[in-house]
Amino acid sequence: MKVLLSKPGLDGHDVGVKVLAHGLIDAGFEVVYTGLRKTIEEIVDTAITNKADIIGMSILSGTHLVLAKKMNEVMQQKKLSIPWFVGGNIPAKDIEKLKQLGAHNAFPTGSKIADVVNYFNTLKVNV
Repeated sequence: MKVLLSKPGLDGHDVGVKVLAHGLIDAGFEVVYTGLRKTIEEIVDTAITNKADIIGMSILSGTHLVLAKKMNEVMQQKKLSIPWFVGGNIPAKDIEKLKQLGAHNAFPTGSKIADVVNYFNTLKVNV
């Protein structure tokens, strides 16, 4: 399964997403990382180009709801229907809001790599 990990917006803190990338690689996933400061359009286009099975956005800037809304819009425009998730500084009260905006799941800061890997393994069955 190929996972595209991304850093949308102006957030320049990418240690967490890189740690997650290594954890996913160690668990047998193929990982593509977009690098810093990507637009939602760039992220979706990269997912299409790389034939990603899932998209992850690492957001530490507090703009997760705005970016999730944009992500849902762009994915619909581009007719891309793969699961996507958000990780980062996500308050517990916003997890359901993110799901309502189209995110498959959300992982707040402090989530364990093993929990993300287990979640991704459940997606393998459906992809």
